[in-house]
Amino acid sequence: MRLFVGIPLPVDVRECLARMSSGLKGARWISPENMHITLRFIGEVDGHMAEDIDTALIAMAAPGFDLSLNAAGMFGRGHLVHTVWADVKPEPALNRLQAKVEQAMVRLGLEPEHRKYTPHVTLARLKKVTSQKIADWAEANAGFRAGPFRVDAFVLFRSHLGHGPAHYETLSEYPLKTEFF
Repeated sequence: MRLFVGIPLPVDVRECLARMSSGLKGARWISPENMHITLRFIGEVDGHMAEDIDTALIAMAAPGFDLSLNAAGMFGRGHLVHTVWADVKPEPALNRLQAKVEQAMVRLGLEPEHRKYTPHVTLARLKKVTSQKIADWAEANAGFRAGPFRVDAFVLFRSHLGHGPAHYETLSEYPLKTEFF
């Protein structure tokens, strides 16, 4: 099964993001129900490893926190831009949670993530979209803001791939502490 750990978004935030999800011909827009903030992509694992991952995540303790989204961003450069996204405003508690998840996965024997963590919400994957059209879209959405919203849990998701867009299934939810001492 194909897994990842992420933070689900409130309905009102997803609706706000969905309003940005147009204006780029050739973009494959992410459906609002699939919008999330990834903490750690895991990939394909068997059932025993999935159980070990669940056990490791249950044991984690971290405080809840607030997040805000602002502006639009992209991965890639020029004609090689492949993804557009909404930026997550820097929040130390989010970075600490992500680091804990990463450490737990490495302790289980998974390969460490080598890319720097860039918290974001993917809005679309791009193919053959001109850099000018992407720049125009980014400029039109430069004033985007959403939140703050409370993060009181994170989730182990299963990604179902097939014809058409992926479907994400919540396997387990892990509450964050309302107070942390």
